[in-house]
Amino acid sequence: MLARSGSCCAARDDVMQRLGLGWLFVGLVGIATAAADDFPDVPNTQENPPPFTTPEAALKALRLPDGFRATLFAHEPDVRQPIAITTDERGRLWVAENYTYAERPIHFDGKLRDRILVLEDTDHDGVADQRTVFFDDVQQLTSVEVGFGGIWAMAPPNLLFLPDKNRDDVPDGPPVVVLDGFETGAANRHNFANGLKWGPDGWLYGRVGITAPGDIGVPGTPKEHRVPVGPSLWRYHPVTKAVEEVCTGTTNPWGHDWDEHGELFFINTVIGHLWHGLHGAHYRRMFGADRNPYVFQVLEQTADHFHWDTREAWNDIRKGVTDTTSQAGGGHAHSGLMIYQGDNWPEQYRGKMLTLNLHGRRINVDRLERHGAGYVGKHEADLIFSDDPWFRPIELIYGPDGGVYVADWSDVGECHENDGVHRTSGRIFKITYGDVKSQKDLDLAKLSSLDLVQLQTHRNEWFARQGRRLLQERTAAGELMAEVGAKLRWMYANETSTPRKLRALWALVACREATDLWLMDELTASDEHIRAWAVRLLVDDGRVDPEPLARLRKAAQRETSGLTLLALSSALPRLPNADRWSIASSIARHKQFATDDVLPLMLWYGIEPIVTQQPGQAIPLAITTEMPLVRQFIARRLTMDLERAPQSVDSLVSVLNHASVQKTNGPITQEIQRDILTGMSQALLGWRQARPPKEWARLVASIDRDGNTELKKLVRDISVVFGDGRAIDELLALAKSTNADTATRRAAIRSLVDAKPAGLADVLQGLLADREVSPEAVRGLAAVGNADTPETLVKFYGRLVPPGKEAAIQTLVARPTSAAVLLDAIAVGQIARADVPVFLVRQMQGYDDPALQAKLQSLWPELRPISADKQARIAEMKEKLPRDVLAAANVSAGRALWEKSCAKCHVLFGEGGKIGPDLTGSQRHNLDYLLENILDPSATLLPAFRMTTLVLTDGRVINGVILTKTEQTWEVQTPTEKLTLRKSDIEETKDSTQSLMPEGQLDLLSPEEVRNLIGYVMSPQQVPLPGRSLGGQ
Repeated sequence: MLARSGSCCAARDDVMQRLGLGWLFVGLVGIATAAADDFPDVPNTQENPPPFTTPEAALKALRLPDGFRATLFAHEPDVRQPIAITTDERGRLWVAENYTYAERPIHFDGKLRDRILVLEDTDHDGVADQRTVFFDDVQQLTSVEVGFGGIWAMAPPNLLFLPDKNRDDVPDGPPVVVLDGFETGAANRHNFANGLKWGPDGWLYGRVGITAPGDIGVPGTPKEHRVPVGPSLWRYHPVTKAVEEVCTGTTNPWGHDWDEHGELFFINTVIGHLWHGLHGAHYRRMFGADRNPYVFQVLEQTADHFHWDTREAWNDIRKGVTDTTSQAGGGHAHSGLMIYQGDNWPEQYRGKMLTLNLHGRRINVDRLERHGAGYVGKHEADLIFSDDPWFRPIELIYGPDGGVYVADWSDVGECHENDGVHRTSGRIFKITYGDVKSQKDLDLAKLSSLDLVQLQTHRNEWFARQGRRLLQERTAAGELMAEVGAKLRWMYANETSTPRKLRALWALVACREATDLWLMDELTASDEHIRAWAVRLLVDDGRVDPEPLARLRKAAQRETSGLTLLALSSALPRLPNADRWSIASSIARHKQFATDDVLPLMLWYGIEPIVTQQPGQAIPLAITTEMPLVRQFIARRLTMDLERAPQSVDSLVSVLNHASVQKTNGPITQEIQRDILTGMSQALLGWRQARPPKEWARLVASIDRDGNTELKKLVRDISVVFGDGRAIDELLALAKSTNADTATRRAAIRSLVDAKPAGLADVLQGLLADREVSPEAVRGLAAVGNADTPETLVKFYGRLVPPGKEAAIQTLVARPTSAAVLLDAIAVGQIARADVPVFLVRQMQGYDDPALQAKLQSLWPELRPISADKQARIAEMKEKLPRDVLAAANVSAGRALWEKSCAKCHVLFGEGGKIGPDLTGSQRHNLDYLLENILDPSATLLPAFRMTTLVLTDGRVINGVILTKTEQTWEVQTPTEKLTLRKSDIEETKDSTQSLMPEGQLDLLSPEEVRNLIGYVMSPQQVPLPGRSLGGQ
């Protein structure tokens, strides 16, 4: 048992006034009564957990490479539920314990409290022997960091500061709210804000997951001035109080660190694990669209691999890790990220990215390499394994002796916590190699500032980071740093190691001794990392004077390094609008990065907000750029603004008409035309009868005469939108031609439906008997059908191919009048009742038509009303599906049901639609979880999957999820397809709290079918369809 101490308080107004935070406090129980001895008992809520692993057994369960040693630094009862760890300048370990995190449906237990501990190893044997409770009256605690006279604690919805100016481990007063507005993510609370860590630039960084976004700011900030975050990395400056989003996207980042060059990397789960953190970047999200509808394309992960066998289901590893997944890395869920830069582990691990693999119960290792303009992560052999089934590692950091601490939450189950929480366990392991150089009586705060400068050359990055933070604190407190600055500049000038030069550079920034004039000179440094950081620091505060701007323009003109070009691209949003173009144009001319994975997109993100404001600058860049994607996106963005600013598109087309268009390496007119026309075509999706640009006819004639097939198709499709009768006639001929290839005919039908020319309904009805294009013709009739379309569809229904039948049902359901025709056909046996999926039945239930509802009730008497008691239904269904019944399931037959009812929306075993969540990564082995989401799909619905009912001007009713909105079009995902709708065609909308997934999916199935379907969904691996092998034969 460790030696213990509790907590008390004495007000220290001077600390809070110095930080500018003294006016707002958290309304918590008085600290004097929040001592360790009144901490509430914490319950374990798991039912029937597996045999518990003792701390000693957990230590023995670690498998280490030769030469490594692990100690049990701390364990229950001295530490429990460690959710985050950090160190202070004395090398002590600070631990955030989270007890309030709870299972469904509690989410967070308000009767409990969380706690901040300090652990110290005074005899340096690798085991903590001193324990202090610093604070124990906080809830929803996710992270802790030390600095600036106190402790920073992330406790959503707030970022808190607990002052402790004299460092006696007793808070000087109640917590101060530094930032508020973080959400806690009621549905998936494990996505809440976390991850406080000081960056090399002196900002405090943090993370937010996809289901817990927020609008953050200092308390009292009005809504319009708050910073939207999530999923994001964000940062806060402790001196200027500025707060900003760093980058956005991914799923649930739960770890980040900087390499020796100050490059930020962060870890993620499910959709890719390793990401290069670029300021202003937009990354792929697990679901939902980016907040900016004009991003157009997002960045993918930095790693070139996954840590699991993607041919398997993600949740297969919950039942055991296969050999192939083990070889790949152990699983898709990660927590914690450390780039090792200590001085104890072997050299082969220095600079490597290490992350904790939850399912694989190991440490993954990735090698970071420069690649193109950015980086790539290469997989290396996994490092340390645990055979303890309770091992749930959360975070890993290295300390002053180079040893690595691993915080183990110690539980079973997963972050979703449907099976309860085991709160009375928790471990922290310390992993070292060979002999350890103990750091006795360590306290860097006692060193002079000049001594702190010397720490910037220490082999262990821990000392450099702690020393730099202390220098920044002393500068903020008013200490004069002229002598320190001189010594740092000497160090910078004489160091030959780039990482050490960068340490000196960052320390100069911390001491406010890096002037703009000095940084401008470093724009010509020989090393790309120095130049990249000079760019970042010149724009770091968002205010750039004319001279630095001029130097940045010159730097962009001569720069050849992709990394520095990335830094310049990231800097663009911080520059005055008019000053972005010359730098952007210089970046855009680099042919060697024309198809780079990162640079063209980062350049686009930097200029997108001003493209429509300054088309006179955007169009020349589109013509001269070597980056096709940038050219395409400029054209797309300008064309989307066609109605408001037609002159911009006029200018764009006019430029294409001039044969004199040249690039620095010669004429490439057709390439320019292709990219710009592609952008225009994408922008006009969902449009019809727009005003053509002034010189459009001339461009069409030129391409008809000299263009290739691709260009001719592009201008024809666009001409239809511009009301060109000749183009419509060509499309009509293509649609009817049995000699044209099927893909071309289907594309022609889609273009015609978008344009809606007179007489199209008759044409489409004439194509119903054409097996190649009948599904497309049926879908078109949903938008342009005439009065006899419903009867015609019923008449042809039996002759339609399966996709055509599916489309016919959807078309008939789209309007109340045609839905009545469908129900009559079902009643007399012309159409099988089983052909109508339950989500379309639910859609018809929403029509305000008593006669229609009576027909529905007679045809589907077993379909329960939506208001039925769902909990009773869940309990009833669970009782009917005990283990022995599920064990007898015919999973092949279940797969057939799945493909008919579910596969259009959900991916399972790598197959299916992407309308709803991918179920391979869900807890589908958990029957309670599964039944809750099938029988009550709206209970824990995320905003990204909430349905909206749209009534169109042509009488159609569409139910779907709105993906993106622009001034002209809305993109809507229905259960069967993605639609781009003209905004003016939408007559009425009604928001719903209902899921796109309908209720009553199981009501239409027999007990045997329910058993087979659930058995298949819960199966650990893919099975063949009835009568086939897995290969499809």
